[in-house]
Amino acid sequence: MSFMSRTTINIGGRIMDLSTPRVMGILNVTPDSFYAGGRHSSLDRVKQHVESMVSEGVDIIDIGGASSRPGAAQVSPEEELERIIPALECINKAYPELPISVDTYHAFVAREALGLGARIINDITAGSYDSEMLQTIASHRIPYIIMHMQGMPDHMQDRPCYSDVLTEVTAYLSERIQACQEAGVVDVIIDPGFGFGKSLEHNYRLMAHCSHFQLLDRPMLIGISRKSMVQKVVQVGAEDALNGTTALHMYALQHGAGILRVHDVKEAKETILLHQAIRAEYG
Repeated sequence: MSFMSRTTINIGGRIMDLSTPRVMGILNVTPDSFYAGGRHSSLDRVKQHVESMVSEGVDIIDIGGASSRPGAAQVSPEEELERIIPALECINKAYPELPISVDTYHAFVAREALGLGARIINDITAGSYDSEMLQTIASHRIPYIIMHMQGMPDHMQDRPCYSDVLTEVTAYLSERIQACQEAGVVDVIIDPGFGFGKSLEHNYRLMAHCSHFQLLDRPMLIGISRKSMVQKVVQVGAEDALNGTTALHMYALQHGAGILRVHDVKEAKETILLHQAIRAEYG
């Protein structure tokens, strides 16, 4: 299967080609991430986890200082930044060439993190929460990940409703891409937002048709690692949801995913290698 969307992003003057899919490793420096294996509140644990991800071939590290799990309360930008800075400085010192993404919807946090060496911003609100975010991204000329979410984390799973989830998510991402272009943001990566204001049925409709998002002509990030959409189908907890996650990763790769955002780097890299072997044989 062939996809025509653009496949490169400029990260600090270096071009990353996503025609070979990449792995973004999750580093949550929060006390309440939904998956215990992704939580790292001490600097020593941060170092150990990053070292492990690097040894397994991670391409990007995504640092989150505020949980976006369903029902999570918002934290102040100042508290979010306070959690992020030690991890950001630690990674930059040890691995200065490793691209770091910061998961935030606050322009203040984005500006401070970019000043300390972050090279990508991952915004679950696609710039719709903070009116200063798009200009912040444009002025720093960095890749920007925009996600679809219905509502905010503290209430997004309170009976999410769509006339047609695929059409509405596509229209929203298209509108936000246009807003990014008008603001001068060059490199935009789209994320359908699995689990963010979607029912189980909504999530699987988006997954079944994720190749549809190639129409937007932007690289696509898929974030389904150990989420409830896996847990509920195979009837396991987050700790036992790796096998189901891997199965969905292969499907997403077959249908245009350029970045997998994951808790488990080794397994994701292996999945990409197998997918690439299939592509090399059959195109």
